[in-house]
Amino acid sequence: MTDYATARLNMVESQLRTNKVVDERLLEAFAAVPRELFVPPSLAAAAYVDDDLPLGGGRWLIEPMVLARLLQLAELGAGDRVLEIGCGSGYGTVLLARLVRSVIAVECDAGLAAQATARLLELGQRSAIIVEGRLEDGYASRAPYSAIVFEGAVAQVPAAISGQLAEGGRLVAVIKRDNEVGRAVLVTRLHGALSQRTIFDAAVPLLPGFREEPSFVF
Repeated sequence: MTDYATARLNMVESQLRTNKVVDERLLEAFAAVPRELFVPPSLAAAAYVDDDLPLGGGRWLIEPMVLARLLQLAELGAGDRVLEIGCGSGYGTVLLARLVRSVIAVECDAGLAAQATARLLELGQRSAIIVEGRLEDGYASRAPYSAIVFEGAVAQVPAAISGQLAEGGRLVAVIKRDNEVGRAVLVTRLHGALSQRTIFDAAVPLLPGFREEPSFVF
């Protein structure tokens, strides 16, 4: 039988701390959330490997190190309101709910949205809600958001989503265009203007629904 508590601790110490993840609140959240609940039962024993894991239907649970670095990049605070794009089975949603005031998680797959909702209830996280809908639309009715997190790679960030970012807000995503290496970016809004910085390379599976077309002009 897999010792999930030990596997979780090893993930934090061997995958996260050794790869520039230094935010103690974030590390504590990864140490507390049972990742094995968010993958198909047949993959539970592999839940803590340093790799993306298939959820079915072409969707993936992205590897812990990349997710941790993205969340750290967002500089999340306890008072933040966060929009999560493509929450999948809800692992990132539960992590976020432990770190911020509220989370709106958008998921286009009805089955995954149901799984994510069930996990939130099971783990007692009441500061997050799952919304079934088109990922590329975000969730404008609750905007603006202090932070926006993409749980997968996109060819570009639509203006419809970047427009939901609050003044002083942070958006993190992995941008991956055809035949290019994925790159984690940080987008910030200051005095109404958006700026973007590339932070690190990341191989992350693509989210559905994001076409390659112009979104930002710098």
